[in-house]
Amino acid sequence: MTGSYGPPDRFNEETATFTVRGADTPDLETGVAAIRNVLATLPMKPGVYRMQDAKGDVLYVGKARALKNRVGNYVQVDRLSKRLQRMVSLTRSMTIVTTNNEAEALLLEAQLIKRYRPAYNVLLRDDKSFPFILLRADHDFPRIQKHRGARRAKGDYYGPFASAGSVNNTLNALQKLFLLRSCTDGFFKTRDRPCLLYQIKRCSAPCVGRIDAAGYAELVGDAKKFLAGKATDVQAKLGAQMQAASDAMDFELAVVLRDRLKALTFVQGTQFINAEGVGDADIFALAAHEGLIAIEAFFIRGGQNWGHRSFFPAHTADVPEDEVLQLFLMQFYDEVPPARTVFIDRVLPEADVLAQALSEQAGRKVELTVPQRGVRRRLLDQATRNAKEAVERRLAESTTQAKLHREVAELFELPDAPDRIEVYDNSHIQGAHALGAMVVAGPEGFRKGQYRKFNIKQAATDDDFAMMREVLTRRFARALEEDPDRDNGTWPDLVLLDGGRGQLNAAKAVLEELGIEDVCLVGVAKGPHHGREGREVFHLMDGREITLPVNAPVLFYLQRLRDEVHRFAIGAHRAKRAKAIGASPLDEVPGIGPARKKALLMHFGTGKAVRNASLEDLRKAPGVSAAVAQQVYDFYHAH
Repeated sequence: MTGSYGPPDRFNEETATFTVRGADTPDLETGVAAIRNVLATLPMKPGVYRMQDAKGDVLYVGKARALKNRVGNYVQVDRLSKRLQRMVSLTRSMTIVTTNNEAEALLLEAQLIKRYRPAYNVLLRDDKSFPFILLRADHDFPRIQKHRGARRAKGDYYGPFASAGSVNNTLNALQKLFLLRSCTDGFFKTRDRPCLLYQIKRCSAPCVGRIDAAGYAELVGDAKKFLAGKATDVQAKLGAQMQAASDAMDFELAVVLRDRLKALTFVQGTQFINAEGVGDADIFALAAHEGLIAIEAFFIRGGQNWGHRSFFPAHTADVPEDEVLQLFLMQFYDEVPPARTVFIDRVLPEADVLAQALSEQAGRKVELTVPQRGVRRRLLDQATRNAKEAVERRLAESTTQAKLHREVAELFELPDAPDRIEVYDNSHIQGAHALGAMVVAGPEGFRKGQYRKFNIKQAATDDDFAMMREVLTRRFARALEEDPDRDNGTWPDLVLLDGGRGQLNAAKAVLEELGIEDVCLVGVAKGPHHGREGREVFHLMDGREITLPVNAPVLFYLQRLRDEVHRFAIGAHRAKRAKAIGASPLDEVPGIGPARKKALLMHFGTGKAVRNASLEDLRKAPGVSAAVAQQVYDFYHAH
């Protein structure tokens, strides 16, 4: 099958195609005929179907208990909403995947929605990976660290946390409480004296023997208890140890234990909520107002509050709220492991199937429940309040943002309020480490997942205009190749350039060469009184220049866009420069790993000395075999 769920032969996938003349334009009769053509071959089995347009792009992914019955609903066009009728009118082919049961179909549906992001499916907009805490188990003195992505490293994972801030706060608390190391293994090996973290009482310095393996293992055990929700046991143990140290007149140890107890008390006050008897739970509540839906998620682990986050699913028009929540949960748990208990604020029509699917995915029982009373109900009510507040905030923000976009359209004489604004800037230091940066903004705010950086490859890096030409050429040439019909919403309605008339002319030349005539370009230059008044000059394509009153809200907004691209460009440039500073000439030598590279640099002192060394000297370097010495020597002396 096409997909990542289960072994390749677990499902039977078939694609049925119906093509007619003019199939690239919406036509309801043609779409219904395509679906009927598939319907005749469908079984009464559970599975997943994909509806595709004339180009093969996925319009919709759905699952069914009985494929024939579910797909048959789409040919009864009088019962469909206008939105679904348009989807049917675009449909030209379908892909069918049969499954063993409905729970498998639900899991596969979530994976395919996440992969294809169809235009007619409810989508989880914020699909960034969630941070976890990893307590590694591949070292005598385990390291504690923040972790994102695939969980390949050996150790215990704790999470998810709602945000990087939540996990950082917990990591800081764990360092103060349990003095666990956070350094890399390489840093750990090379220490001959304690680092600053030991001095400020946030590490026990196992790297230099200030604590033995048994003592460190005890700290690790306490940390695991704390993360499992047994903070009371840890608190009692620390209290007893402090009293014993005081009785033995070991006041230095007693002070250390007292500080750890203080840290534990602080954490309990900030992260613990009234969740007695709840254990591990995820809590979800949905709120809707004026067509906008917000879902609030709370993460409780062992009675600790590991943060909460608001989500605003896309493509929810005409979709029942129960269905939105169910689709959201399946997409959310596609990568995040569910808690043993999931609290929701309403009864879902397919709650049993959803619980079965989550249990199968987690490899253990997952209970889906709607609390009615007690602590669980209070937690759910708290999530509901947060969801309602999130909707109100987003609506207020979008109203203000929409007004600003209308003012931008009026200012630059755009036909409509821009849905996508792209802002460009270059960054370099005397031509070194040059790159271009693009940020994207829409009516809902900055779209940070769509930011891009461009390493300058061809243009002279002391020529800002040439750099801008290269960046825009690469950006729009790719847009023409990937989305020539502008169907995917990735073409800008307005392009802002951090620069004056010269940058604007360079950009105009690029678009003219590519045959693009309908993208509005505006150069944003500092005015003569910028330092005092902040009065930018806006250069338009027809040669006009515009300045705005210093207190105009639309000026503040455009300045914010310009400042954001400037911030992103400088950050990307600093990262590139830091990487270059850490680079070594030996990086160019094929087949030389980090250990041998370090051995050569430690022996010769510099990369230049390695390059100039004789073959005999290279062979004398510790940890370097004769074959490796020959390889290094040949690389530098082959020409």
